[in-house]
Amino acid sequence: MKKTILIALLFVIAQGHAQKKKNGAIYLEHPAIDVANAMNAAFVAGDDEKVASYLAEDFKAYNGVSTNKDAKGRDKEAYLKGVNFWKENVDYLSISPSKGSYPDALVYKDGEVWVQTWNQIKGVHNKTGVKLDMPIHNMFKLNKDNKIMMIIEYANERVYSEIGQSLEDRKNGTIYNHHDNINSVRRMMSAFENNDLDKAYSYFAEDASFYNLELPDGETLTLEETKERNKKFMETFEIHSIDGVGYPDYLEYDL
Repeated sequence: MKKTILIALLFVIAQGHAQKKKNGAIYLEHPAIDVANAMNAAFVAGDDEKVASYLAEDFKAYNGVSTNKDAKGRDKEAYLKGVNFWKENVDYLSISPSKGSYPDALVYKDGEVWVQTWNQIKGVHNKTGVKLDMPIHNMFKLNKDNKIMMIIEYANERVYSEIGQSLEDRKNGTIYNHHDNINSVRRMMSAFENNDLDKAYSYFAEDASFYNLELPDGETLTLEETKERNKKFMETFEIHSIDGVGYPDYLEYDL
């Protein structure tokens, strides 16, 4: 039995080795990495001529998170227009390696060279004030002349959507100064003022959550925990009056 198990283990190990097949090498330092870093620096500087010097004539740029399977990509001319767009519309632009990351150069046996980077892109859209601070992963494919012939960019595009939506005034609901929900809050506060706690708590859902400035950020109290805190408060203090200042607002959001 032991011999059978030993033979089986040897077979599994031999099979594992047989399945490994080297297809190239990964480099921490490589001229292709220098090209990718230099191109990024020129992009941040808004120097479209310098960026162009690193791109092949048949260059294409692709959105790695696009769902369009027929995407043709952006050619060199379109990409360089994008460089100017960022220069004109984004202040304080920076691209730097994400914490703990560094670029790799992948050199395949067939001669293909790719560089992959994990960076943090930061900036402020100068018309809307929308802040950009997000990770971005890029794949650069270089030709034999060490020119970038393809970029595939992976980034969260929600911030771009926020910029687009912020370019015009948009409503997000209605504000009421008189509403039945305001009346409910008034009745609830009057019940507290008159120490009618059963009636006061009847206005809250059983799964209501409560927050105050004494709590750590993100921490809340349940209704039962709030009742216990209020009980101690009532035992220590006496409420003489609860008065409104100004007028109440009820905000009914669309989102």
